[in-house]
Amino acid sequence: MSPIPFLEWLGSSALANAMNGPEWAFPVVESLHFIGFAFLIGTIAIVELRLLGLGMQRPAAQLSADLRPWTLIGLALMLTTGPAMFAADSVRYSFNPSFRFTMTCLALAILFHFAVQRNVAKAKAPSLVGALAACISLALWIGVIAGGRMIAFV
Repeated sequence: MSPIPFLEWLGSSALANAMNGPEWAFPVVESLHFIGFAFLIGTIAIVELRLLGLGMQRPAAQLSADLRPWTLIGLALMLTTGPAMFAADSVRYSFNPSFRFTMTCLALAILFHFAVQRNVAKAKAPSLVGALAACISLALWIGVIAGGRMIAFV
């Protein structure tokens, strides 16, 4: 079954009309999206850098626990504003290779964070596994950022 009818419906929905209506709507939502990204990726990067032996002297487990509310706020902001921006031109975005790359990296990064990385960060002592997990996580989040940045240019 083709997703085109759904994408066309989404592109003409009330949400899409709100995003495409006032000229300030998309930039405001996009700004909130970037703020969510900053919270999400910034807090995750702090923990990852700690797992790599860089940054703060506090244990990664403590950093992860302390930053968790900000990470979740960032994720919530990103996951609410992203679909709103997608609705603004859903058909075009769905065929954009950079968008597809970004969504793949995002799904993998979120899955990796909640399935693997949070548990690795809870370890009492830094380890090779922790450093490897941190590198994988950072690579996935860099993929999200790079792919997202390229959406407008493809």
